[in-house]
Amino acid sequence: MSAMSDFLENHFIDWYFRAQAFGVTGASAGAGTGPTSLYVALFTTADNDANSSEVEVSGGSYARVAITSSLANWAGTQGAGTTVASTGTSGTTSNNNPVTFPSPTASWGVVTSFGIYDALTVGNLQFYGNLGTSKTINNGDAAPSFAAGQLSVQIDN
Repeated sequence: MSAMSDFLENHFIDWYFRAQAFGVTGASAGAGTGPTSLYVALFTTADNDANSSEVEVSGGSYARVAITSSLANWAGTQGAGTTVASTGTSGTTSNNNPVTFPSPTASWGVVTSFGIYDALTVGNLQFYGNLGTSKTINNGDAAPSFAAGQLSVQIDN
């Protein structure tokens, strides 16, 4: 079994989430940036690596939320809210700004987890995680939201 070094974790997070050129040097140096946007989804069931068990919320004005990949929108690995290149050892990034879904116009059910996709509709699940506390979302509720720093993604540790 192997793991990513802090160096690679930092450069991967900055490339994938934060629109920075891949900072590896030498013959295997990468070029360009990762996705221009990532899309946050809500699930009423837990997901798994096989992307085979999630049930995404649907109807009632639900839509995935797009987050543009940038230093301003995703934190560096050194801590929540940071907007400079990653230098930490956590292998973790989080949202620097609130992620707010549309206001529900029908019941969305009990939301238990979230996912990050590479497309607004359909697409490929990239990351997933359970919510600390499940949330029942009903017609007329306030728009569901992740506060800044609350949507956390850890790639390795």
